Amino acid sequence: MQTKPESRPPLLEVTDLKTHFPLRGSFGQRLLGRETGSVRAVDGVSLSLRRGEVLGLVGESGSGKTTLGRTILRLAEPTSGSIRFEGQEVVGLSEPAFRPFRRRIQIVFQDPHASLNPAMDLWTAIGHPLIVHGIIKDREATRDAVGAALTRVGLTPVDQFLHKYPSDLSGGQKQRAVLARAIILGPDLLVADEPVSMLDMSVRAKILELMIELKRELDLTYLYITHDLATAKFFCDRIAIMYLGRIVETGPTTEIFENPRHPYTASLLRAIPDPDPDRTTPRDLPRGEVPDAAAPPLGCSFHPRCPRAFEICGWESRDLRDLIEAHWTRIPEEQYERERKLVGDLEVLEEPSLVAQVPAGRGASGSDVGAILRRMRDEDPDEPLWTGVRDTRVDDGHAEVTFGEWLEPLLLPDGDAEVACHLYDEQARSKAR
Repeated sequence: MQTKPESRPPLLEVTDLKTHFPLRGSFGQRLLGRETGSVRAVDGVSLSLRRGEVLGLVGESGSGKTTLGRTILRLAEPTSGSIRFEGQEVVGLSEPAFRPFRRRIQIVFQDPHASLNPAMDLWTAIGHPLIVHGIIKDREATRDAVGAALTRVGLTPVDQFLHKYPSDLSGGQKQRAVLARAIILGPDLLVADEPVSMLDMSVRAKILELMIELKRELDLTYLYITHDLATAKFFCDRIAIMYLGRIVETGPTTEIFENPRHPYTASLLRAIPDPDPDRTTPRDLPRGEVPDAAAPPLGCSFHPRCPRAFEICGWESRDLRDLIEAHWTRIPEEQYERERKLVGDLEVLEEPSLVAQVPAGRGASGSDVGAILRRMRDEDPDEPLWTGVRDTRVDDGHAEVTFGEWLEPLLLPDGDAEVACHLYDEQARSKAR
């Protein structure tokens, strides 16, 4: 009988992990050695995973979840932070020193069609890791090991599959073959990156059931990366919600579904389709899109899209520009034409700042711009951005909006979960006006 995951020591511990990718500027900038910034794909993630546990890493495209999985496998090199596997630090290890860990940590990629070499039959493709790691060199022993792996994943009779090529297989069969290749080395941890998203709906449940069966038989541990909370609910013991390179909420699966804390988690849950056509569910999806990871918002990264954001969440000049442009999409064309002539180039607001100077257009004054801002506030006083405004004044050539200081949200315990949101941080809320 296997020990419950919660009573077992951590298999994997990740602490303040960051993976940033430098942006390539122009030839002249590179020649002069000038920095052009970086994409903060993973930006300070901490998590732990116990042996026998399934941790779901959930988020939209661009949240950094795949990069986190690849960094754990050292397929992407971390910028800083710690990755400990059974207590041993693996960040900084040379490739030869890390190779034994590659046997124990395997990955299942999203696209089974691209995961298998079309020129290799299954015998060669699945048995190749045994040869690479020098485990088995004998042809007959390799065949037996491949046959055993194929049997475990349900590709039987084995003799009918050993010499088949990927083009001979269906999508579900290809993913079973990928799973066979992943388990043939006897790993402890499988990083499953969207393993069913490319499959037909009729096949997804069967693959997930197979993965649960493999977990039970082989005492596997999974880091299950997905954008689909519905499959995460079925498959995972715990869930970590990731947004723009950071974990914003984590906890037991039942707790995440029954009592979501973070507004982003709540919005993801509202986005799950309801199979009952007669029942209407309010979606209330977050406004806008995921921001650019090369220039993330100040403070809480979710605040520009959050309906519950308030003054310390990180309001700044770019948010004001977005609000003005959103206002222009809602007003009549005549009013838009009139206001657009009164306001200058909003590109000046693209540099993040707590002081936003909205320029007046040619022939207009700061008072004209200030009047537009007052009208916007009167028309929508519940807009969260206004909670962050400390002062507004006008000058000859612009209107100046000053925002209050912001705080970085911390991942703090709340009941059985952890959440990075000022709404659940009494100390942060006490600093608000």
